[in-house]
Amino acid sequence: MDDFTRPYWDAAAEGRLLLRRCRAEGCGAAHHYPREFCPYCWSEDVGWEPATGRATLYTWSVVHRNDLPPFGGRVPYVAAVVDLAEGPRMMTEITDCPEPELRIGMPLVVHFRGVGEAGGEDIGGAEGKGGAEGAAVAVPVFRPA
Repeated sequence: MDDFTRPYWDAAAEGRLLLRRCRAEGCGAAHHYPREFCPYCWSEDVGWEPATGRATLYTWSVVHRNDLPPFGGRVPYVAAVVDLAEGPRMMTEITDCPEPELRIGMPLVVHFRGVGEAGGEDIGGAEGKGGAEGAAVAVPVFRPA
């Protein structure tokens, strides 16, 4: 987290997903991860906008071993790439769905996992279930819609 990405992390702590969108004439592309420039046309005329929190599953892999904190206590978990409704692809985690039920193209919805002071609990998401009171940081993860 730094001054540039602070709006992204503040929104996540409130249960909202933000994207960056190019404002340059003839471009208008949305992108994720947040950058200070458009990765398509290189314009620096980009701004934050709310995402719908809707996505489809592009691909996934089940992680059975990860020695890095805090992931070691979560194995096995589903690491995934999703296509956001706005266009960008995003690396994330799929929760609340057994791996055999996952399907390419399945509809997903964002929710947020609090990290730090909140201890890692679910703090809401696209369904409008509130924010992350007490969470130092929240990360977007996805579950079946």
